[in-house]
Amino acid sequence: MEAVISNGSFFEDKPCRCFRQAGSENTRSVLEAVASRARSLGTKKVIVATCSGNTAFEALKVLDPVIRLIAVTHVTGFDEPNTQEMEEATRRELQSREVQVLTCQHAFGGVGRAVRNKLGTYQADEIMAYTLRTFGQGTKVAIEIALMAADAGLVRTDEDIISVGGTSEGADTALVIKPANSFSFFDLKVREIICKPANF
Repeated sequence: MEAVISNGSFFEDKPCRCFRQAGSENTRSVLEAVASRARSLGTKKVIVATCSGNTAFEALKVLDPVIRLIAVTHVTGFDEPNTQEMEEATRRELQSREVQVLTCQHAFGGVGRAVRNKLGTYQADEIMAYTLRTFGQGTKVAIEIALMAADAGLVRTDEDIISVGGTSEGADTALVIKPANSFSFFDLKVREIICKPANF
């Protein structure tokens, strides 16, 4: 039975690719789904989370050349003190291919994490992160890097983008998002779920 109202349909069926498991084995399939949806929507900016740079390089192979790709890394010191996981040569190579590489404080893991590490008390930012993880780690990451990119001025808050996150390595989640600055978090809107793992 078709559900319609007088001025036309009040819903639109959109595909959502559900992976059987979370993980990096989904990366290529995620990026192919992103490329297809970006073409349909006319989206010009895609953000990907990447520590080593591998997901960004894979995205360059799959996405249309007109897409402006933004690669978001872990903060320096995330893995070990004074160490950046993305090697400088990798950063330079991505930048030479017109990929913007962003390294900055995690939206859900800045000074709030310092309070937790020192005092054992969770703060609002990490509680929000745990709440978003009920949709999967990739969803949390995709939303977080959209905030980070907006704070850095790499995406506008009045234009939808596609944000790609993952669980540990690679990609398993992609969302169409209206970004917001972190200080206006509740203005961020998840427009569509392009893909995500069903089990995580």
